[in-house]
Amino acid sequence: MVPVDRPTRTRRRAFRPHLLVCACATVLFAGCAVPQPLSPIPGGDYAELPLSDGAQILPPSGVAPAEPPAPDTCGALASLRPGPAVPPGSRPPGSAVNDILARGRLVVGLDQNTNLFSFRDPTTGTLMGFDVDVAKEVARDLFGDPSKVEYRLLTFGSRFDALENDEVDLVVKGTTITCERAERVAFSTVYFQAYQRLLVPKGSGIEGPADLAGKRVCTATETTSLATVQRVQPEATIVAVPDWDDCLVVLQQRHADAASTDDSILAGLAAQDPNLEIVGPPLESEPYGIGVNKSHEDLVRFVNGTLDRMRADGTWMALYDRWLTVLGPVPGPPAPTYRD
Repeated sequence: MVPVDRPTRTRRRAFRPHLLVCACATVLFAGCAVPQPLSPIPGGDYAELPLSDGAQILPPSGVAPAEPPAPDTCGALASLRPGPAVPPGSRPPGSAVNDILARGRLVVGLDQNTNLFSFRDPTTGTLMGFDVDVAKEVARDLFGDPSKVEYRLLTFGSRFDALENDEVDLVVKGTTITCERAERVAFSTVYFQAYQRLLVPKGSGIEGPADLAGKRVCTATETTSLATVQRVQPEATIVAVPDWDDCLVVLQQRHADAASTDDSILAGLAAQDPNLEIVGPPLESEPYGIGVNKSHEDLVRFVNGTLDRMRADGTWMALYDRWLTVLGPVPGPPAPTYRD
């Protein structure tokens, strides 16, 4: 990933006329006007409108970077097995779970710019989405009350620092488990399996990575998606942006020919503009894990207990059906892998 250190934003940027916050075709929003069709983006002919704040143009690398090791080869996908239920106050002094219980709320890092996973309801301003509801389930098991969550808005670049500095208890931010990241923080078992693909305007003629040579591709900084695009097509120019909703604006304002990241995130962008479609084969496997400070093993085990309960009692499928049916049917949640 390309390191970018930006302060966490606590408010959205100025209104963008091309960014549609809702879509008539999804269960998330209703009563929105259908956007006007966009004309196809001609390759190499880009708008002169200013880019979003913090966006960068990265020229073609010309050489594909080395493929990183798959997380299953280094054991990163294997987490700690849930421990036996322990009554509050019976845990060892200084345990992370006891500290959270004493505080009276769970502090969770996420963002507000990922439609379907964590975004602001345009009417109420409350955070909602699949990741938000997963965090609430952990709070439910901790306190018997899913509302006892304090959300901290994090950038891609600050999420691991926030865990290491104990600024948040968990990061539930569509975070792919990688070998490199597992050196810094602990991860839960995989709670969602995504795959990196391409989002393009309908009729663009782009069908896979071979068609990206000489084209512009939008992706986010501090994510595995950027390096994957450079690897699968080193002749592509990268439009690197701070947040995923910026890629929607970049496509609509004709600054890029395609966007690339996890299909789960692309589905959230496509739901806001029916002129866009997801195409091409999977470029990379993206197993999501909940991030935890590496020294808080008791919290890792507790979170894995919640995920096990969600798999068993149907909660995971209920959340999938609420938020993610646009991705198509799934047989069920990812099976856990434990190392102990």
